[in-house]
Parts: sequence; C-alpha cells; structure tokens
Amino acid sequence: QLQASGGGLVQAGGSLRLSCAASGRTLSTYAMGWFRQAPGKEREFVAGITWGVSKTLYADSVKGRFAISRDNAKNTVYLQMDSLNSEDTAVYYCAARSSYPIVKVYQGPHEYDIWGQGTLVTVSS
Repeated sequence: QLQASGGGLVQAGGSLRLSCAASGRTLSTYAMGWFRQAPGKEREFVAGITWGVSKTLYADSVKGRFAISRDNAKNTVYLQMDSLNSEDTAVYYCAARSSYPIVKVYQGPHEYDIWGQGTLVTVSS
C-alpha cells in the first residue's frame, strides 16, 4: 500500500529524492515518517511529518541536509536528501499511521502500522 522509490547509487556530496506513494488509501490524515536501516544496525528515525499543518521533525544526523514534504493531491510523501555521505547508506523505508485529530510527529518504528518495501540508497566516497 506504500511504494517507496528513488533510491540508487550516488557519490558523496550528491543528492537524491525519495518518493513514497500510497494506493488504496488517502494519506491526508496520516502522519508519515521516513526510517532507514543500515547493515547490522537497527532501524532508525530519519524524518517525520504531521498531517494538516505538515509540521516536520528530523534526526540530528540529517538536520539541515534532508527535507520531508508531502503532496496530498498526489498522495505522496517525499524525502529530499542533499549533501549525502557514506553514513547515509541504508535501506530507506516510508511509514504511515492514522493520526487525525492528533497533530504529532511519531519517531518510533512501533508507532507506525503501514510500511513500504524499502529503497536502497548507496553513497560512494
């Protein structure tokens, strides 16, 4: 129901934009998040966005480099990633949870109940 795309191989310092498109449901009242998981590591929060006013929150490691946004008309959430470095190499997952009427960014993987399949981002140094 969530389809993540846009991953690939990029050189350090480069940019990628990930997309997460939903089918079968409308995301306008869902809180959305991006997570990533590197080999041998736990899944970690990267960025999140609320429904409605689209308040955002970022992990310290990506703050100032990544930007999450949503286009409710296209039922899609994006993650713009700039100034990529080797530590950003991971499988990136988008996630959703129904949130209305609560306006909140959820940071824990357990707080989301709908997940995309993941898209691999590899940053070469």
